[in-house]
Amino acid sequence: MSIPAAGTDPLLLMTPGPTRLPPRVLEAGGQPMIHHRTPAFSRTLVSVIDQLRPVFGTAEADLLPVHTTGRGGMEAAIANLLCPGDEVIACCNGKFGEMWATLAESYGVVVHRVCTTWERGTDAAEVEQALTDHPRARAVTVAYTDTSTGVQNDVKAVLALTRERGVLGMVDGISSFGGVPFQFDAWGADVAVTASQKCLMASPGVSFVAVSARAWKAYERGSLPRNYWDLGEARKVYAKAQPETTGTAPVHIYLQLAASLALIHQEGLANVYARHEELGRLTRELAARMGLELLFPRLEKQSPTLTALHAPDGITPKSIRDAMRQRGILLAGGLGAYTGTSFRIGHLGDIRVADVRRTCTELAAVLAELSSGATSAAPAPVGG
Repeated sequence: MSIPAAGTDPLLLMTPGPTRLPPRVLEAGGQPMIHHRTPAFSRTLVSVIDQLRPVFGTAEADLLPVHTTGRGGMEAAIANLLCPGDEVIACCNGKFGEMWATLAESYGVVVHRVCTTWERGTDAAEVEQALTDHPRARAVTVAYTDTSTGVQNDVKAVLALTRERGVLGMVDGISSFGGVPFQFDAWGADVAVTASQKCLMASPGVSFVAVSARAWKAYERGSLPRNYWDLGEARKVYAKAQPETTGTAPVHIYLQLAASLALIHQEGLANVYARHEELGRLTRELAARMGLELLFPRLEKQSPTLTALHAPDGITPKSIRDAMRQRGILLAGGLGAYTGTSFRIGHLGDIRVADVRRTCTELAAVLAELSSGATSAAPAPVGG
């Protein structure tokens, strides 16, 4: 079986991840192997953690790597901080909010679901009522941005409640950190998770979990199986004179992250956040010019990192995505009950305004073709 040549005519990845890798990151990932128990790797590891701290908005929390995808980081948080029979309130207004709930239930944790409609953001009043109704709850889980819907949830309001009520505030920042401002310390978070392959512009395979002092107290009473997920062990080996990771590190992902985070800080976090806001605004504006409707237009805040759209009547999302792929652009399909009626455009990480304009120009041409049944048409600019 022949293997396609890499690096020739790559697809423009307008998906929620993995995202495009900048040239400097690709170059970093092609360096010779270094051993994960050497000073050279320790310097890279420390550089990555130090550069991540402003992205998480923390000077105080332990920031620990877990060699897994983002959902593994979420599972690590559950496994380390809870006990069988503990009660958790889960904000489930999207696939990834629901993921917190199903992960917890798989460990024997009792989950009370709130904010279960995908059409709206999280409602702090509903969370507050759930905390009153379930006074034994030990944690509240929430996704900051949920790429199934395109929402940006008001996690600051949720974390204000968890801090006031003395329960753990646990945040999925996998599709937001590095693209949307977050303040772990100032907002009172206890656990926050992100991963390497989205706004951080590196290959998949490493997640990071921030853990507050209050969360470490929960770790001491926690009795769920940890093993591979043991954050206490990760904390211990990182505290060595020569910091390490538990187990063998995916060395080249760390090398990529050292480079990608340097690029983020070179651009400036404020500028990175402003760019993502502009990309989201522009995508929604150009989609509206094409007559496309947001999947959930009543969301209080649309995510800067992804836009979810209804497919026009009579046109399947698959036909749109297939035609766009032929034009060199990869879009994401809908999720859950909306698989057959929606598609999604990711605009995060290394994506720029020119990428959004190219995507929307090609999308306008594809929609015209599919509407008319024509086999070919020149791309029709959508303006702006």
